[in-house]
Amino acid sequence: MTKTPLIETRNLSKSYFNDDVETPVLFDINLTINKGEFVAIMGPSGSGKSTLMHILGFLDLHTAGRYLFQGDEAGSMTDDELAKIRATRVSFVFQAFNLLPRTTVFQNVLLPLLYHPTIPVGERDGRALGAIKIVGLSDRRDYLSSQLSGGQKQRVAIARALVTQPDVIFADEPTGNLDSQSGIAVMHSLQQLHREGHTIILVTHERTTAQHAERIIHIKDGRIDSDSKDFTRIVAKDVSSLK
Repeated sequence: MTKTPLIETRNLSKSYFNDDVETPVLFDINLTINKGEFVAIMGPSGSGKSTLMHILGFLDLHTAGRYLFQGDEAGSMTDDELAKIRATRVSFVFQAFNLLPRTTVFQNVLLPLLYHPTIPVGERDGRALGAIKIVGLSDRRDYLSSQLSGGQKQRVAIARALVTQPDVIFADEPTGNLDSQSGIAVMHSLQQLHREGHTIILVTHERTTAQHAERIIHIKDGRIDSDSKDFTRIVAKDVSSLK
């Protein structure tokens, strides 16, 4: 029996319209991503990689072609169905962290669970503490996010993305605002999540960051230029002692 891909696009295209002027961004994107993969979508600024991530993560809609998520047609989903997917099945880690500055690490990680439709109230604290432990910040659980370094903030963002146990975690330039040591810590956390079976889709313009994934899809001028596993993969060091 053929396994249903987690993500599949068929001739997917995207255009933006302003005063009846069409600006094409993506052209005939055909890709398949299976559960448990760690995929980097790489390309220069303006290539369409972020637009593709927004479509795959249900933050934007395609204008032509098909997008199937675990076999279900995204273009046929209602607004309520799309909202439920955003709340339960996909999570995001952004370059800017997007943490609440006057709340603790624990409160930031707990936040997505407050809006989750199925996770019982009695499980929330345990899940949040477990996600914080995975990214190596248990000793910072009561710190305000404003008291953390950039690398620690990004690891909190990863814990927050992980806490709902989504089908896929999207990481958009997660090391873009970090020094090299903090970036290593963040990539180690993502690789550890992948080893534990999580699906990671990383968007970056940096080749060395992309090489932490197991597969690199290169986008150029709105089209897939290459899709390869034939490269030397970088394994991030464990810098759990970095505080």
